[in-house]
Amino acid sequence: MSDYTPPKVWEPKESGGKFASINRPVAGPTHDEALPVGKHPFQLYSLATPNGVKVTVMLEELLALGKDAEYDAWLIKIGDGDQFGSGFVEVNPNSKIPALMDLSGAKPIRVFESGSILLHLAEKFGAFLPSDPVQRVETMNWLFWQMGSAPYLGGGFGHFYAYAPEKIEYAIDRFTMEAKRQLDVLDRRLAESRYLAGDEYTIADIATWSWYGQLALGRLYDAAEFLDVESYENVQRWAREIDARPAVQRGRMVNRTFGEPETQLHERHDASDFETQTQDKIGG
Repeated sequence: MSDYTPPKVWEPKESGGKFASINRPVAGPTHDEALPVGKHPFQLYSLATPNGVKVTVMLEELLALGKDAEYDAWLIKIGDGDQFGSGFVEVNPNSKIPALMDLSGAKPIRVFESGSILLHLAEKFGAFLPSDPVQRVETMNWLFWQMGSAPYLGGGFGHFYAYAPEKIEYAIDRFTMEAKRQLDVLDRRLAESRYLAGDEYTIADIATWSWYGQLALGRLYDAAEFLDVESYENVQRWAREIDARPAVQRGRMVNRTFGEPETQLHERHDASDFETQTQDKIGG
């Protein structure tokens, strides 16, 4: 039992844990730093977290369809505080990856929040968002479900299970209960539907797979056995089907700084980079 009593007015203090250095109670930039800009219509500033993977998968899927969605992907090292540079804050005042600049039109458009980026790109290119009104709304239902649910999985379960400086049984039990409930929500939906919105692969699947699909495949928090992810058979079927898509495999590599060197493409500026610029090729 903890003997902690909250004070009348909270004051910040060193919290410990893996990501303590990036947490602070105020917004805004900490330093002046301009963002790089490449030659392509879309400039992505990101890291291969689940939220970052959503956007690189989307862009690679669009390119696979032959859409004019070429992009430069610049690495944002959140552990170094890159997201607090003045240039990044201008694109995303919330200082979170991913952030996108759409330079394809008459005026630059900043787009932040991963769900907003997916919706912007889907509407711009007329892809991965059904035209049928019923399926479109169902896609939006599941996209917004993911955006609202993932903080419980990431900041809740993931934080207390994998990253907190001490194991707190109550917190782990609380968020494990919710993580498994969410997996059950998905499993029940995918028992009746190939994809989340129906028979069509959409931005809802891209967004949700990046979190829950990767969790089901054992890629998040080293928690597959703890959560008994194999028991969610319909989620497993869906996760493996999406994982086999070539665009998804490419998207997972972009802005990735962990794992085997051949899976890490720290920056992406051309399609050929997947063959020539991975860490095993450049000796990084």
